[in-house]
Amino acid sequence: MQIYKVGGAVRDRLLGRPVTDVDWLVVGATAEEMLAQGYRPVGDDFPVFLHPKTQEEYALARTERKSGRGYGGFTFYASPEVTLEEDLTRRDLTINAMAEDDDGTVLDPYGGQKDLEARLLRHVSPAFAEDPLRVLRVARFAARYAPLGFEVAQETLALMRNLSESGELSALTPERSWKEISRALMEDRPDVFIEVLHRCGALKAMLPEVDALFGVPQPEAHHPEIDTGEHVLSVLRQCAEHRQPLTVRWASLLHDLGKGVTPPQEWPRHIAHEHRGIKLIKAVNERCKAPRDCQELAVLVGEYHTHGHRALELKASTLLELLQTFDVYRRPQRFEEFIAACEMDARGRLGLEQRDYPQAAYLRGAAQAARAVQVQPLVEQGHKGAELGEALKRERLKALQAYKAADDNTA
Repeated sequence: MQIYKVGGAVRDRLLGRPVTDVDWLVVGATAEEMLAQGYRPVGDDFPVFLHPKTQEEYALARTERKSGRGYGGFTFYASPEVTLEEDLTRRDLTINAMAEDDDGTVLDPYGGQKDLEARLLRHVSPAFAEDPLRVLRVARFAARYAPLGFEVAQETLALMRNLSESGELSALTPERSWKEISRALMEDRPDVFIEVLHRCGALKAMLPEVDALFGVPQPEAHHPEIDTGEHVLSVLRQCAEHRQPLTVRWASLLHDLGKGVTPPQEWPRHIAHEHRGIKLIKAVNERCKAPRDCQELAVLVGEYHTHGHRALELKASTLLELLQTFDVYRRPQRFEEFIAACEMDARGRLGLEQRDYPQAAYLRGAAQAARAVQVQPLVEQGHKGAELGEALKRERLKALQAYKAADDNTA
């Protein structure tokens, strides 16, 4: 029996990055031998065991054979005869197909160290094309390691393109796809994830509403980058630089979907794109099975982000409607995330990344003014039921009118 450290732990140590998870591979052992040494089985599809003391996972060396469609369409074969090289060859990228023994010696049969130095994400073998999930994984690794200069090898991108065109991506479950998408959006360069998917055709297959934004022009006066798809990539880049949560990043990805269905004869203007985008955003939310908080914020940002940009111009009554829509009294965090998404949208434009966004402070002040209105005095005046709600609304409108007047005088 030989035990090796494999995969990401080896890769990240060689890159000088923190090692968070360690995968262990056992070569030359049977399940019975593992059980005899106190390991506890946990794998359903193939033999994986928990170490009796550390509780870390140890997997028996195995090979795999394509037996169906999608991520789960594989038959696995684990045996003491399976070699280290045979196990590593079924992995996705060369930089993930290295092993390390007890002495710290790196075993690298497929050139992972060379590709680390060349900053290349390259597939290990043609078997890469058998698993559609690898398209998303490679794009996610590209997003993670882009700050280090990594790029996807052209031959790997070609395989990803073949997979995208084969229809295999449709076999991925929404839950598995969302896991990869959400992780990728939280990487240092989520824009690279979307860009790689666009380049290999996977974006068109999985998120056609987002893919449709590329090549759609916008008014240069407001969007110096012109291309709507490039704008969305820039907004995602701003989200990462400002460490926004997943909800904001998801909303930022989808906020301009309405522009993808603007009739070409109306370009570069996109009148009412906010309203047109609502149906599209809801469709993507449902198809991807995004969490509820991500879904809600994406729809609200899509519909109201131009309200955010025009905040200083809005009438007090419109401001009140906006605050009511977001339920800032019970869900202040959601409104804060809306403001963040609007600011990322404003900054995600060529040459305007460092622009001021006074709308953010103004909207926060408006929410504070509305929340400051107390209910108890109205109750003491005898208001109750629906009448109390109307009275509260009138007082909040007065507060916003005073807030707006004070801001105008200051300006």
